[in-house]
Amino acid sequence: MRHAETVTFGGSGLDRAAQLRGDIAATAADVAARCIVIWRGKVLTDGDGGPLLRVPLDHPVMADAGEVRLFLGLDDAGPVFAVSLDRWDPDLPEADQMGSFLDPTLQQHPATGDAVFAELRAIMTGLTPRDAELAATARAVIAWHQSHRFCSACGAQSEAADAGWRRSCPGCGTSHFPRTDPVVIMLITSGDDVLVGRSPGWPEGMYSLLAGFVEPGETIEAAVRREVFEEAGVRVGSVSYLASQPWAFPSSLMIGCRGEATSTTITLDPVELEDAIWVSRDDMAKAAQGQHPTIKPARKGAIAHFLLENWLADTLD
Repeated sequence: MRHAETVTFGGSGLDRAAQLRGDIAATAADVAARCIVIWRGKVLTDGDGGPLLRVPLDHPVMADAGEVRLFLGLDDAGPVFAVSLDRWDPDLPEADQMGSFLDPTLQQHPATGDAVFAELRAIMTGLTPRDAELAATARAVIAWHQSHRFCSACGAQSEAADAGWRRSCPGCGTSHFPRTDPVVIMLITSGDDVLVGRSPGWPEGMYSLLAGFVEPGETIEAAVRREVFEEAGVRVGSVSYLASQPWAFPSSLMIGCRGEATSTTITLDPVELEDAIWVSRDDMAKAAQGQHPTIKPARKGAIAHFLLENWLADTLD
């Protein structure tokens, strides 16, 4: 495994056992089968920041599960599934906090004791690689089911199939599959300076690498050059691939690239960015250590943090 694959949500070697998806009954009947539980995009953990909780498929909490039981694959302990508690709608006094930049609230279901539902972005750096891959996969595919309940060909309500990896339309027979949106995220350098920006609404002082969606008919390299020019007015020459990260918020694949700037004057697109600046290697090192007076580092666990950290350490591969 390349060092690049050690990014959070990177591959853990999970056997997804796609050959079992078409006839999943025997796998679900395995006494070793366990299930990851999701609610409103949050994952059920043993505690605040603790490991993912896996429950038996006949656990009482399943009474609140929605129609989809997603088969994630086989790990060392046996089959792993995931469900979303679509039928659980508790009264939440902290509901206003759940829409914040990083939801800090924790919720408890009456059937799961002290276990709590936690925002995945808040706990992602504490998860094992296997738990991180399982959580990211479950969150992304379940979110797809929740937003694609109707056939785009005829408008009829579709049904989950293939252990959650397909939706089938009973009206016209069209099959629909989970989507992943490619996003380029760019380490753009000019000598020992790196280009970073911040979006409106981010916490004060937080800067990160520029990023944007790949458009139809566009190469990754072209998307890097277009996005950087559109957002910051900086021209980019050579582009190379560095690393990728599944980003299940809701369903992106972050494609980390390095680009060499051929211009340095910044012309900001205020709709996309609140600010963009060139930061020296020394200043970025201070920011990474929490010692810079005005710049805060990218969020730990995000590929932007991973790329900047390895750029500073000269360990990009």
